[in-house]
Amino acid sequence: MVNRMILNETSYFGKGAITNVPVEARARGFKKALVVTDKGLLEFKVATKVTAELDKSGFDYEIFDGIVPNPTIADVQAGVAAAKAAEADYIIAIGGGSPIDTAKAIGIIITNPEFEDVLSLEGVADTKNPCLPILAVPTTSGTAAEVTINYVITDENNHRKFVCVDRHDIPVVAFVDSDMMMGMPKCLCASTGMDALTHAIEGYITKAAWEMTDMLHIKAIDIIANSLRDSYAGNQDGREQMALGQYIAGMGFSNVGLGLVHGMAHPLSAWYNVPHGVACATLLPLIMDYNKEFTGEKYRDIADKFGIEDAYTSDLAKVRDEAVAAVRKLGQGVGIPQTISELGVKAEDIPAISQDAFKDVCTPGNPRDTSVEEIIDLYQSMM
Repeated sequence: MVNRMILNETSYFGKGAITNVPVEARARGFKKALVVTDKGLLEFKVATKVTAELDKSGFDYEIFDGIVPNPTIADVQAGVAAAKAAEADYIIAIGGGSPIDTAKAIGIIITNPEFEDVLSLEGVADTKNPCLPILAVPTTSGTAAEVTINYVITDENNHRKFVCVDRHDIPVVAFVDSDMMMGMPKCLCASTGMDALTHAIEGYITKAAWEMTDMLHIKAIDIIANSLRDSYAGNQDGREQMALGQYIAGMGFSNVGLGLVHGMAHPLSAWYNVPHGVACATLLPLIMDYNKEFTGEKYRDIADKFGIEDAYTSDLAKVRDEAVAAVRKLGQGVGIPQTISELGVKAEDIPAISQDAFKDVCTPGNPRDTSVEEIIDLYQSMM
């Protein structure tokens, strides 16, 4: 069997990494950037840390700040128009998953205009050209959008999110700078951190997992299990460790896919505008429990990274339950909702959202095959 790995050309890590944004732009001969971000990151002087570096170096740019959580087709099309109007030859994406995902779609459409409807990018699109070059600056410790070949867009007319997987969309350079993450409020720190843990665990047990991605995912689980609480408390070392852990998880899952947690989380965001990380975090222990008998010995490794002393000596069934309990306890400790009723889910919608979850591109990667009926039962058990 042949396995494929796609990663960034270049990544910078550590406090002050963003000072290299103009260095990379100059080295690559870029002339004018479209800075893709959101209004909040500008208002709270987070994105301006990057634009200040551009100003000092004399780089031209225009700002597109029309990004919202769970970005839509209309947001992407507005960004494409902004990039054309600016005559930008590269994009600087600053933010969490929403700005970076939107930047990927914008960049792909600029160089592959036949996909300007956005919807045709769903799944594995047959794009021919690398996207407009993207320099990605994450401001959350969770999505790993700066190192993945995936992005998610909301089809606002049909209440669904669709996943796009494209080797042409990966940012050419990532700048993983904990200084950019210190402004995260606790709720965002928790949801994006638990999203990163979901990436690591789902990537570790997905059907396509193999030795190299296993190494990445188990290391990511180790880092996240031991640093999310510190990050949540506002400790910069904790946030720097989380920035690294989520990136490592992204290196892995981008290349092997995810599973049912993401499959079931996407409809919750599309139907109720639930933040993606919150949806994943709420569902993660439930789906870990659902999958446990289809994961071989891997829950022993997860339990060990959560500090469970008998992870390799105790009965496997017991260890699996301990691993699930440890993940649930971490989520509770950082304020993650424990029922989907708290997310606004309506019981009468469950049959329809279950159909969406079953059809989601992430669901087939789950280690346990599922059905619409089982997904309905899983959602109902969380009400």
